[in-house]
Amino acid sequence: MFKRMKEDIRCIFDQDPAARSTVEVILTYSGLHAIWMHRIAHVFYKRNLRFLARVVSQVSRFFTGIEIHPGAVIGRRLFIDHGMGVVIGETCEIGDDVTLYQGVTLGGTGKEGGKRHPTLCDNVLVASGAKVLGSITIGENSKVGAGSVILKEVPPNSTVVGIPGKIVISNGIRVKNKLDHSTQDPIADEIKRLEKQIQELKLRTEQLETVNGKKGDLHEHSTL
Repeated sequence: MFKRMKEDIRCIFDQDPAARSTVEVILTYSGLHAIWMHRIAHVFYKRNLRFLARVVSQVSRFFTGIEIHPGAVIGRRLFIDHGMGVVIGETCEIGDDVTLYQGVTLGGTGKEGGKRHPTLCDNVLVASGAKVLGSITIGENSKVGAGSVILKEVPPNSTVVGIPGKIVISNGIRVKNKLDHSTQDPIADEIKRLEKQIQELKLRTEQLETVNGKKGDLHEHSTL
């Protein structure tokens, strides 16, 4: 247990240049507190002491602002930076050396039963505000951009951004035309339709003015 705790502290020094002393890390890093409390809650959960597990989890949430369900399986050296608003669901599986930033949600879509939360493989990074939803897998060494919403599997060594998430880098190579979202903007479509109607009306007005002008000239000649 103490070996794992030392490993957690060393991980913070490796990841966060703002960490200055062991005492500071132990007393002030809420991500570290949440992970340690989760390990206690997870032991109770595995022993079928579900109520006690949830109590520990809720106490941790109250003090850290990080909600980790006692059933979540978390690997070694998880680094939660800042951490406020992080939510990790019951059937989540997180590998080793994963990094989560504030506001990250590893949740379900509300449609599945059983395994309904994501699996994050080793060395995955999920940036601030990203949402990874459903029973999907984020492959090894992949990165999820800030504010992204991921609903589909992500292969290893990929970078995914956007809503919905699109792969922009795969195995170190930029993927072309992956940011052209197919979703339509109804307001923009309506504006284009109105602009087209205005152009058609202008054209018809010009044609009518031309016809009326010719009729006026003919009438003038006939009077003469």
